[in-house]
Amino acid sequence: MTAFDPKAFRRALGNFATGVTVITACTPDGVKTGVTANSFNSVSLDPALVLWSIMKTSGSVEIFEQASHFAVNILAADQINLSNHFARPSDDKFAGVDYESGFGNAPLLRDCAARFQCENYQRLDGGDHWILIGKVVAFDDIGRAPLLYHAGAYSAVIPHAGAKPKNPEANAEGIEKNAQRLHDNLYYQMLQGVKRYQNSYQPLQLATGLRVIEARMLMTLNDFGSLLARELEERIGMPDQDLHAALETLKRKEWLVVSGEGKDERLSLTTAGIEQAETLWQIAQERQQQVFGQFSADELAAFRKVLNAIQ
Repeated sequence: MTAFDPKAFRRALGNFATGVTVITACTPDGVKTGVTANSFNSVSLDPALVLWSIMKTSGSVEIFEQASHFAVNILAADQINLSNHFARPSDDKFAGVDYESGFGNAPLLRDCAARFQCENYQRLDGGDHWILIGKVVAFDDIGRAPLLYHAGAYSAVIPHAGAKPKNPEANAEGIEKNAQRLHDNLYYQMLQGVKRYQNSYQPLQLATGLRVIEARMLMTLNDFGSLLARELEERIGMPDQDLHAALETLKRKEWLVVSGEGKDERLSLTTAGIEQAETLWQIAQERQQQVFGQFSADELAAFRKVLNAIQ
């Protein structure tokens, strides 16, 4: 049995897709905090209980202990900047952030997918984390598409296209009508096309030994020459903590060099990194040629025109 590797364990946990939240609270004397967390989950409907966890070493632990309430702000798909903002240390995390005060003066962020206001109910010891259970006293169901976190990167919800039953009990007329409607529905056809393309392309990329997000980092840096770490983070949609974990992997492979510190941290590829990035682009180009090589230049131009028009 191999030794337990915490980093590998964290990467394996990343296969479980979650939502992204910002948990906020305020002490009786007005000290506010907000932390980005994907550990949020429901516990009970009656009573209405939810939970999340915070590192015991976090500087915000004391504030959550003193606060009578906390708020769970489930971020919407267009709120990546808020997620990154509250994941970083700051003297005033709410400077320039639009919010309103809820129970216990816990800040409620605007334009979220949903918000839950909770009174502190119970705290449990969870290894290197405290597990905080809250009793929901109010909530807002805004219904915006949520921000997701998967495999070290931000993701978005795409409805599953479904599957055809092997032995359908529906009548032939219904089957034919439904098949025709799906055939005529361009949104459904796009989802199916993307799914089929990914199923054949991603294994080729993963065969290089890189995770999808690490490959995207190399391919992006290859085009720009060098980028500030925060700019790369924004371009590929990645949490700060996972960005630096992936950077360590690329540095160990001697594909990446880092210069500067803090806000001035700059990333550049080595010669070996550039070669690997070009290999990845070649894999992408070859797969694209396999799929689209059957179409004429005019057909591809029309396809690109349609894609550009609906973005």
